[in-house]
Amino acid sequence: MVMLTNEDYKTSNADVKKKILIGPPRLTRFEKARICGARALQIAMGAPILIEVNKNLTNPIDIALEELRRGILPMTIRRTLPDGATYQDIPLKWLL
Repeated sequence: MVMLTNEDYKTSNADVKKKILIGPPRLTRFEKARICGARALQIAMGAPILIEVNKNLTNPIDIALEELRRGILPMTIRRTLPDGATYQDIPLKWLL
């Protein structure tokens, strides 16, 4: 068993490329719901839409889900450990 310290996690953001140290290597359903909800709120408040809108995409939630599916959202997920001090920032593209 390898024990990593807080410093290992914090420096991993700069040193390790595409290595996810905290959590599963995929986007969890809770992260997906949070991202879609936040992006739908942004769209509803007038933020620019990053995709071409067609007749099937009528509400902000559908647009946000399609943007997430295509992987064009420039967001970063911050995963923290239960100690509250250790975290890792993971670009959304790594999890898709």
